[in-house]
Amino acid sequence: MENSPAPLSVDLTALPGKQTGAAVGALVGLMQRLLAPGGCPWDREQTLATLIPYLVEETYEVVDAVAGGDVEEHCEELGDLLLQVVFQAEVRHAEGAFGIDDVARGIVAKLVRRHPHVFGDVKAQTSEQALASWARLKADEKAQKARAANKRPSSALDGIPRSAPALLRASRAGEKAGAVGFDFADADGPRQKVTEELAELDQALAGGDRDRIAAELGDTLFALVNLARKLGLDAESALRAATDRFAARFSHLETALAAQGRSVRDASPEEQDRLWQAAKAIES
Repeated sequence: MENSPAPLSVDLTALPGKQTGAAVGALVGLMQRLLAPGGCPWDREQTLATLIPYLVEETYEVVDAVAGGDVEEHCEELGDLLLQVVFQAEVRHAEGAFGIDDVARGIVAKLVRRHPHVFGDVKAQTSEQALASWARLKADEKAQKARAANKRPSSALDGIPRSAPALLRASRAGEKAGAVGFDFADADGPRQKVTEELAELDQALAGGDRDRIAAELGDTLFALVNLARKLGLDAESALRAATDRFAARFSHLETALAAQGRSVRDASPEEQDRLWQAAKAIES
C-alpha cells in the first residue's frame, strides 16, 4: 500500500484564506511517539479490534456536539474522532499495510474521480444530478473490482455497513437504490406505502404470528424511513428529537407527581394523560 495513486491532474492547493491541514502532521507525529518503544503502554497495547468501540463512541459524540450547537465542543470532538483515524492508520502502518498518507491520497483520488462535474467535463446542475453521477461512477468502480477479483457482480447497495444504526442503514439503502433509478417519484408513494404496511401489520397482529408481526413491523419502519427521505428529512435525527421530547415530557410528569409525594405508578392512566398533555402544552 505504500505505492501512491497516479498523480492528479488537478490543482488541489488550499484556497486563499483557508486552513491547509498542516497541523494534522503534528497529530501524526504525536501518535507515532505514543506507539513507539518507550511510548504510552496503553496505546501500545491497542489493536484494531479494541479501538472499534472508541471509534463508534467518538462518532456519536460528534453527532451530539453538532446537535447541541456547541462550537467548541464540536471542535474538540472532531479532534477526538480524527485521533481514531490516525491511530488506526498507524496500527496498519506498523503491519506494513498502509499509513495515513495512503488514506489521504486514496480519498482525494476517489473524490476527484467521483466529481467529474467539478474536475471534468460532466454537467451536473442540481444535487440530484450530482448524486446520480456519483452513484453511476461508484457502481462502475465496484463492478470493475468485482470482475478483477472474479467475485459476484456488485450491487448498488454494497458499502452500507450492516452494523450501522438500523434507521441510517435503511435510509442509505433507499438513497442508493433511488440513485440508480429504483425510487418513488415523490413523497406520495412512500406515504401510501406506510398506509399499506400498517394494514398488513394489523393483519399480522390479528393473526398472532410473532415472526410475521416482526416482519410487518420492520416493513412499516422501512416505509417510514423512505417517507422521511423523500420529504428531505433525516429519520435518525427525527427519531432522536422525538425521543428527546418524550424524555422531557416524561420528566415533567415525574416531577409533577413527585411534588405530591407520588410516583408514576401511583397515577391513573387518565391522570398520566392529563399531565402528559400539560407537558406538551408547555412546549408550544
